[in-house]
Amino acid sequence: MTESGPAETAGPATLRLFFALWPDDATRAVLNRTGKWLHQHWGGRRMRADTLHLTLAFLGRTPVEQLDDLAACAATVRADAFELILDRPGYWRHNRIGWLGASRTPPQYVELIGALNAALQAAGYPVDTRPHVPHVTLLRNTAGGEPQACVPVSWSASEFVLVASRTEAEGAQYEVIRRWFLMA
Repeated sequence: MTESGPAETAGPATLRLFFALWPDDATRAVLNRTGKWLHQHWGGRRMRADTLHLTLAFLGRTPVEQLDDLAACAATVRADAFELILDRPGYWRHNRIGWLGASRTPPQYVELIGALNAALQAAGYPVDTRPHVPHVTLLRNTAGGEPQACVPVSWSASEFVLVASRTEAEGAQYEVIRRWFLMA
């Protein structure tokens, strides 16, 4: 019989977090239909309807005790609600992602991204400074192809959310932790 060694000490509890626009049920249904249509052209693996979103800021693994700090950052964001028209399918060859994006970015979207990134950066969180391409991932592991013309998806963005992501056997599971409304 062997003796077991000391128990490993667990590190601080973390969550994989991101801020996002989260579609209402009607918008989610239209995005899902567009994903099905694009899948017929490009193949790959469709994203589940319950996971469709538009990422605003990816935080990655973050200690749970920072949730209140992140909520305080988000609470400082002042941006107007806006209409986002997703009308441009696209494909990124390097990661085999098929997406639906906006051919025109509303100024309110740029304002939201800027305010959120400024709040996060002021609190010491790293932010992605590359130009932000508003898009919703619809396909993974797709061969892609020529962009297809599609029926535009109109999304009335009136809030943004903080989401926790868990990877499980059946794929990613998302949980909305907090919501902040945009100004009418």
